[in-house]
Amino acid sequence: MDRRLEAGWGQKVAWSVVVVGSMSILAWVPFLYVGIRRGRRSDWVAFAVFVGYIVAVAPWAASTSDGPGDAVLGTVVIVAMAAAVMMLLFTVFDKPGTKDDAVNVAQPEGRQFLE
Repeated sequence: MDRRLEAGWGQKVAWSVVVVGSMSILAWVPFLYVGIRRGRRSDWVAFAVFVGYIVAVAPWAASTSDGPGDAVLGTVVIVAMAAAVMMLLFTVFDKPGTKDDAVNVAQPEGRQFLE
């Protein structure tokens, strides 16, 4: 059975504040946490995508820092930030207390036949 990683709204918002507060530079941090804690392949893929994003955007931002700004770079940063926040708020963490978990905890396998 896959490991679950439940989070309340406070933790989801806190991770989102990390992403927004760092202008998506630290967007990979929450996904590293999820990858270590839950360990699903999709968690590690999300982590790798955001690390790849930083590897691509950091030199781009450094090379365009002299001028008035790069509209495409700003758009890419905002889209990445929005994607990370939406993933953190709605898709990455498991919903707490699903019905299947409550049934399995209440009656472990075979236990209902002993009573």
